[in-house]
Amino acid sequence: MSGSSAVSAAAPCRFAHYFAICGIDTETGLEPDELAALYRWLEADRQGRDPDTAATGEDFEQNPLKRTFKSKVLAHYPENVEWNPFDQDAVNMLCMPKGLSFRTQADQHDPQFHSFIITKEDGSRTYGFVQTFYEEVTSPQICSAMQTLYQMHNTQSATANTPSSSSSSSSMDSLASSLDEADPSTSSSRRAGGYDSSRDTLYVSKALCLIVPMPFMHACRHFLSQLHRAVTSATTPPLPLESYVHNILYEVPLPAPGRSLKFHGVYEPIVCQRPGLGELQLADFPLAEAFGLLGVENLVQVFTCTLLEMQILLYSRDYQWLMTVAEGITTLLFPFQWQHVYVPILPASLLHFLDAPVPYLMGLQSKEGADRSKLELPQEANLCFVDIDNHYIELPEDFPQFPNKTEFIQELSEVLLSFGISANTGAPPRTRTSPGSAPGSTPSTPARERKTVSLRQLEDDGRNGNLAGDELAVLELLQGNATLERLQALTKRTGVTVARVDALRAGVRAQGTEGQGGRTAAEEEELRNAKLNVQLREVFASRFTTMFADYEAFVIQSAPDLESWLTNREQMHNFDKASFLSDQPEPYLPFLSHFIETQMFATFIDNKIMSQWEDKEPLLRVFDGRIDKARLYNVRAPSLRSSSYQRCSILKESAQAIEQRLMKIDHTAIHPHLLDMKIGQGKYEQGFFPKLQVDVLNTGPTSNKWSHRTATAQRRKDRHRQQTEHLGLDNDLKEKYMQEARSLGKNLRQPKLSDLSPAVIAQTNWKFVEGLLKECRMKTKRMLVEKMGQEAVELGHGDVNITGLEENTLIASLCDLLERIWSHGLQVKQGKSALWSHLLHYQAREEKLEQQQAESPVSNVPERRKSDCSVAMPSLRVSLIQDMRHIQSMSEIKTDVGRARAWIRLSLEKKLLSQHLKQLLSRHALTKKLYKRYAFLRSEEEKEQFLFHLLSLNTVDYFCFTSVFTTIMIPYRVVIIPIKKLSNAMTTSNPWVCVSGELGDSGIMQIPKNVLEMTFDCQNLGKLTTVQLGHDNAGLLAKWLVDCVMVRNEITGHTYKFPCGRWLGKGVDDGSLERVLIGELAVPSGEEDSGRGCRTPPLQRSPSQTRRINITSLSGRGYKPTSAQIQEAIGEAVNNIVKHFHKPEKERGSLTVLLCGENSLVAALEQFFHHGFKSARLFQKTVFVWDFVEKAVAYMESADQMGDLQETAEPLGMTCQSFCRYVNAINSTPRNIGKDGKFQLLICLGARDRLLPQWLPLLVECPVIPRMYEAIALLRDRTTVNALIGVLETLHDFPVTLEASLVKGIDL
Repeated sequence: MSGSSAVSAAAPCRFAHYFAICGIDTETGLEPDELAALYRWLEADRQGRDPDTAATGEDFEQNPLKRTFKSKVLAHYPENVEWNPFDQDAVNMLCMPKGLSFRTQADQHDPQFHSFIITKEDGSRTYGFVQTFYEEVTSPQICSAMQTLYQMHNTQSATANTPSSSSSSSSMDSLASSLDEADPSTSSSRRAGGYDSSRDTLYVSKALCLIVPMPFMHACRHFLSQLHRAVTSATTPPLPLESYVHNILYEVPLPAPGRSLKFHGVYEPIVCQRPGLGELQLADFPLAEAFGLLGVENLVQVFTCTLLEMQILLYSRDYQWLMTVAEGITTLLFPFQWQHVYVPILPASLLHFLDAPVPYLMGLQSKEGADRSKLELPQEANLCFVDIDNHYIELPEDFPQFPNKTEFIQELSEVLLSFGISANTGAPPRTRTSPGSAPGSTPSTPARERKTVSLRQLEDDGRNGNLAGDELAVLELLQGNATLERLQALTKRTGVTVARVDALRAGVRAQGTEGQGGRTAAEEEELRNAKLNVQLREVFASRFTTMFADYEAFVIQSAPDLESWLTNREQMHNFDKASFLSDQPEPYLPFLSHFIETQMFATFIDNKIMSQWEDKEPLLRVFDGRIDKARLYNVRAPSLRSSSYQRCSILKESAQAIEQRLMKIDHTAIHPHLLDMKIGQGKYEQGFFPKLQVDVLNTGPTSNKWSHRTATAQRRKDRHRQQTEHLGLDNDLKEKYMQEARSLGKNLRQPKLSDLSPAVIAQTNWKFVEGLLKECRMKTKRMLVEKMGQEAVELGHGDVNITGLEENTLIASLCDLLERIWSHGLQVKQGKSALWSHLLHYQAREEKLEQQQAESPVSNVPERRKSDCSVAMPSLRVSLIQDMRHIQSMSEIKTDVGRARAWIRLSLEKKLLSQHLKQLLSRHALTKKLYKRYAFLRSEEEKEQFLFHLLSLNTVDYFCFTSVFTTIMIPYRVVIIPIKKLSNAMTTSNPWVCVSGELGDSGIMQIPKNVLEMTFDCQNLGKLTTVQLGHDNAGLLAKWLVDCVMVRNEITGHTYKFPCGRWLGKGVDDGSLERVLIGELAVPSGEEDSGRGCRTPPLQRSPSQTRRINITSLSGRGYKPTSAQIQEAIGEAVNNIVKHFHKPEKERGSLTVLLCGENSLVAALEQFFHHGFKSARLFQKTVFVWDFVEKAVAYMESADQMGDLQETAEPLGMTCQSFCRYVNAINSTPRNIGKDGKFQLLICLGARDRLLPQWLPLLVECPVIPRMYEAIALLRDRTTVNALIGVLETLHDFPVTLEASLVKGIDL
């Protein structure tokens, strides 16, 4: 009893928790793998056959040596560890992911090493290390069973003709078949007649496994390989095997943080070390191997995908490679942690997990000779596919690059080079353009790949004294070259270093010193690996330290205590994202805006907030320590937004810490020794692993100095726990809270590897469905809050939204969510995008129906057009198929994923996303055909809620299609609406129109005579800003009074109204033949009643006709603003322009509106100049402000000629000249823009060239003023004019740029 209690007390400090042996159970004999049967059951269920018959029948079609048979955990020691219960199913499944495998003497059977990881539901991890070897089968029953299976297989394959292929193009089917591709090793035995018990020796796999709490990969590998050597060697090992197993289980402690430990295997000592509290956490998987397998650039790209929480699928024949890459990438995430499904080795029975609609990092074993192109995965829209064996990756589309990627890769390559490893392996990454091989690359056979890899490894192998061949040659050349030597000495003196040469030299030196200091080659290798690992990780860590140096300033601490924080976690904003992004260098934004939306970043910030009430999470503690240290050395002013690359400065120190620990061992464990056991029981037999004695291995030593140490630590822990429980939240409750609080958006952390009944699978899928719905609710809410929050602040200016960048990020993540929903439970798919595939199926059906209707003789009743407020603009038909055709006709988009995203953006912009998807899903027969029973899209209630959440997005305006696809051709429709009561509807002259938007203009287009409506195609103009309308004044009825112009984008349906309310014609109004009209977005008619209403506030628009007509009204009657109102209007107009420039560039909206629209600068200054202006004359034409300007110029020019201006101060004379030059240039323009148009142009040019404040005094001084202005006019009041000059001068700080449509034909 005391023994077992000692076991549990000492366990937290033990190096290893369990030793297990898996293999064939000779008692039960050969059993087909249940999981394979379950898999058949699932497939049959999916194809609609009766699942029970499918699962029971034996599968004789397959070669018995290739079939999977059930493995069992034959023994594990100790029986149980209290706080880490032994998970028999998971260990069995991961030790032998494919079950038992049989071989004959003809096949190769080298031992294999691999590792695995078991992640518990709370996120804690245990590591397993496995040595698999082949043991001869001695049981005659099993040999004869195998013989019988072979005979049955042979008769089956003889009778079966060509098997009929299933018509279903199921992704899971093809996945299974591609994983069961023929293995070259079987063909040889089949040719030799398969297995014959009289002639062949049968071998079966057996696995030895250590389960440990920390990833001491090298130490466990050495221990297991020595154990295996003891089994296969001709001489008996020095002690019975029990002694070694007992030693590692009970007598080897975990090294303390910052210490190293030496213990003994069967033949030689084993050393391991553990980083101290201030260092990066332990990571023992060799990063050099991960970089070697993928190449530096590819690894950085996969790392970026991981940071952005995409789905990452690793694919390789070798389990250990899967583990090396997965663990390598996740350790590089420091200080962040992967928060989602993490299964580096996915057992064959869990393939349905690739269906999971959540971010995951999984590893899938490929079979020999399997073809990637046959591997059809359930969802690929957001998948990063990593083919480790062939060194290439496929990236998702629309994928932001890691900041400073080039310099970052350069620094990593130099670290690798300094250890003699060349960094240029790995094929260039492919984005998903074609399913085939990358353009221009020859498809490589795995065999050829392997050959080149091994050659490359030979070449890069530092132990051969090779740097990668050419590098060594380069170094010799450099060392022999006197000029270069002198150059280098010179550069050193001037403080410049020649990094590459130093790196080369260091690499060669590192190899030269190998084997010195009495260390074995293995120890040397270990030390080199450890140093390289830590240096590579430091480079990654220092990127985050510089990128997030000021993150604390943006954390929002809003809760008074932990309990209230946890309860309100969902409602709280805990990081000021907008301010954080506005503080970052421009090139970092695409990556950072995506990254701060991830779960791993949210958890990091949560940990930061909770650290006020609890101990800091270890990674956070190390990270904060580094930031503080960096601040001491380098006081970074928060305002400094530098994107210059800062290299890691602590590479040497980090490597030294490890070297010191490995050179000077801190602790040596007890040597293995004889145990008190029955003699002669574990008889040694070469090649067979003996049956170990249970009684000695199930209990540890009763007295042990460090079991005592743990017991006191345990008591201390208990006391602490009682205190915290006493303090408030019960720990369990708190943990539950924590789990709930943290599980936002990730309801399923980890698949359970053990119980895999169909019921459990159904429940798992149900969790997925709930998770997706919750995620949809969170995302739509976030999108609304971002939009509306900003708009409320803007007090009614709807076009000023959240940063274009952030909006794009949110929409991209919505597209990703929709792809994941559409690929959940999918069974038939064309192409990479599940959503687009569904749309194509729908389109095919609808077009078929349309054809049938067209052929049937039913007469089509012409539909009556609803009369609507937008006078002559015909309404646009709402059609899902039509929107698809628009997308299909866009040659710029090459992939299905791209098309699906474009379609989502278009539907969102048209406020039809929910309506379209509802229509798509209303075809129940189609949904049934495409999706399994458990799919999200077949859960009626959830589907309804999901569509409702999407409907809420109709309350805000998006331009996410127009603003992204800037180069596509778009059809526009223009309708001109005249005021019929007062003028001719038609004009005899030849009218023309030019439409301008944020992205360009249409050019001048003639309008056919007597037509008020026309359509034209033009490259996307973006949001429309101005329309120039004019005519050539020909014919008798040349005068034209236009109410407004309407322009509609025929793809997005956005309609713009350009109010005019003025005449165009000589001798009427201000004599203008051409006007520049400013646009506003019109509310689509019928929007209010269709439930698509509740819009954002309107944009600013061009001056309404009432104001325009009033200003120049013939009688001068009508509304006249007071001087106070005029001054306020000017202040407001200038203020709006200043605000415009204070916004980030991407969300400023149109400056033209602020200069010339309603309530704009021009409008306000017009009122100023009209105040007290004597405009009406008896029996004469109206006088305009421009007439006053022209008279002033005439006076200045004549005064100049008479020499009156010579005496004035020099600058004033210059100002006079500039004023006259501008006015004359405007007058001599070939455009007929009328007097008000000319005045508008003068104000705009004056604002652009910062001349307005200098011109005003000139006009005030001008003797023309008393003739044209009343005494009360504002222009004659000195103080008001000086105040106005002060206000206008505030615009000098900003670069005012004018739209081309305003300044056409003016060259100044």
